[in-house]
Amino acid sequence: MFRLALIIAATCAAFFTAPVSAHEYKVGTLTIGHPWARATPKGASVGAGYLTITNTGKSSDRLLSGTTDVAQRFEVHEMTMDNGMMKMRPLPNGLEIKPGQTVTLQPGGYHVMFVGLKQPLVKGEHLNATLTFEKAGKVKVYFLVEGLGAMHGGDAKADMNKPGMTMPGMQMPHGK
Repeated sequence: MFRLALIIAATCAAFFTAPVSAHEYKVGTLTIGHPWARATPKGASVGAGYLTITNTGKSSDRLLSGTTDVAQRFEVHEMTMDNGMMKMRPLPNGLEIKPGQTVTLQPGGYHVMFVGLKQPLVKGEHLNATLTFEKAGKVKVYFLVEGLGAMHGGDAKADMNKPGMTMPGMQMPHGK
């Protein structure tokens, strides 16, 4: 009996202390999948966050904005390549998610910016946020913080300083 109790206790401990590899949220006809952010160096004033949004409804919705306690502002942005130059701009009208569409916010494309960071984003921690959609309303989520330079959630080992790591359309210099 003691052995069975020990096995159950060990299993429960492993379950509750294992890192979460994916998490999702639902609001209205939208599913928000695995919000994550990159760690930031000390003194950084901005950070970036990523997620997927799937619209199972019959009409478009739009990610308008958000809030978080770790930054003064939360903005929806787009990154594009223009004549070999990477350009980033806020989307003042938000990001449309059409019916049946999944939009992926990822490095090198759509993303959210945490502007005016009040503290560094630290790998392994999470930050609470509220996303605001035009039709679905507000939903509370948390962003898991991955490593500095991670290219996707759950990629804590990815590091932009390692040879071969690049953002789409951008080459990173590597020391020898």
